[in-house]
Amino acid sequence: MPERQIRLLGDPVLKTVSDPILTIDDRVRSLVQDLVDSVKLPGRAGVAASQIGVNLRAFSYNVDGDIGYILNPVVVEVSGEPVLLDEGCLSVPGLWYPTMRYPFARVTGIDLDGEPVELSGTGIMAQALQHETDHLDGLLYLDRLDKANRRAAMKEVRESTWF
Repeated sequence: MPERQIRLLGDPVLKTVSDPILTIDDRVRSLVQDLVDSVKLPGRAGVAASQIGVNLRAFSYNVDGDIGYILNPVVVEVSGEPVLLDEGCLSVPGLWYPTMRYPFARVTGIDLDGEPVELSGTGIMAQALQHETDHLDGLLYLDRLDKANRRAAMKEVRESTWF
């Protein structure tokens, strides 16, 4: 299946808390395939289901050539001193702003067989786990910016050609 179109800031699905996946059926299997296909494109570290218009708790990741997915992810651990990292988002194209993220993150969830899955990492993986889980909670990285950067980012958004 081809990658799905990414929803942009302003689409209500991006600000909606995603529903847990209660039944693994053909719809969920198709969603996972779409998420994996969508994250394989260059420059993509993760894609949340909400970013392709589906209000379910699932995301895919593509970090250092490791491509996968997780259903019903929950952040169970973050550690280290939060640091400012340049962050962007497919749903807010062209913008990059320093965002506070923990240097280590661990999430748990399930796979398509309903088996437990644990993902953890540092660097880009930690950032992706936090970023994609935020999407499923109806948050964009812009929501985590300090007041001055958020104001600047929203000005940039309003002046963009895509908004």
